[in-house]
Amino acid sequence: MQIGILGASGYAGAELARILLSHPEPKKLHLSSVSFEGKPLEAVYPAFFRPRAGAEDKAAMTLKNADEVIEASQVLFSCLPHGHADQAAERCLAKGGLFIDISADFRFGDDEATFKKWYGKDYARPALHAEAVYGLPELNRAKIRKARLIGNPGCYPTSAELGLYPALAKGLADCESIVVDSASGVTGAGREPSQTTHFPDCSDAISPYKVGAHRHQPEIDRYLSAMAGEPVSCVFTPHLAPMNRGIVSTIYFRLKTPMDSAELRGLYASFYADEPFVRVLPEGSTASNRNVVFSNYCDLSVHLSSNGKTAIVVSTIDNMVKGAAGQAVQNMNLALGLEETAGLAMVPPAF
Repeated sequence: MQIGILGASGYAGAELARILLSHPEPKKLHLSSVSFEGKPLEAVYPAFFRPRAGAEDKAAMTLKNADEVIEASQVLFSCLPHGHADQAAERCLAKGGLFIDISADFRFGDDEATFKKWYGKDYARPALHAEAVYGLPELNRAKIRKARLIGNPGCYPTSAELGLYPALAKGLADCESIVVDSASGVTGAGREPSQTTHFPDCSDAISPYKVGAHRHQPEIDRYLSAMAGEPVSCVFTPHLAPMNRGIVSTIYFRLKTPMDSAELRGLYASFYADEPFVRVLPEGSTASNRNVVFSNYCDLSVHLSSNGKTAIVVSTIDNMVKGAAGQAVQNMNLALGLEETAGLAMVPPAF
């Protein structure tokens, strides 16, 4: 496989390279970067240093310009900033390739108005967006298998949607009562530093941000509505947590029909029984990001409030893996007819 990564020097791009290097299928990587063109990836991330790599392997890990990577690749991952994927997607599809976008550009289908409202950009090539498939495998596996243009979900939406899907699909949740309270590691803000992500400003504190105005809100509502078969508008509040990786979403909703915690947990476990990357934890356990970092797992724990009327679901993922690069590789595997778990069997660190 000739696989390209546009924006390979960013966090999501580097994580894609890390995962793909361990993918069992034969492949050659082509990596692009604007800021570090001409340098080896190991100059940006020393973890990629391989002292015994041959000249060809070292050349493959050298960061090139985007045009070279697009021309060389049949599978193309875009980790470019929002609003910059359309041209690359068009060129990739024109030669029969597979395009997977990590940004928000293809998450809203042909709903350009919503994208423009929240991201401030028009679609450069509107016709492309009608072809895009939303890349949440647990929701859209059959469509992803036939897709050639995939919009990878956002990290917060992934944790929220997986945490709510069983309750919405089974009609258990009062759709007007949903609250999603999420905390993310600092890598979610991207590699470009800012005052907010400066160590003295983000360490030793957990800080809500963009309260009531985060641009993942419309994506969450769009796909929760698809899961429920009726309009859903949740309350979503993100927080910046003093950690590198991970998302912990604590999700609340009123139950339409009373049930005990074992029954609710059993319903979740049955719903996700055949999913390779969703783990519904045993009764009495609570999900923690510690147990999913560096993996493609989403861990869910299911609880009830003391009065038995409100369900509480804790959903945890690694924002860089199931929330970005790992899910993108999962989508690639599906679209190419490979084993869905290929390259993604890594077990989270035990401590």
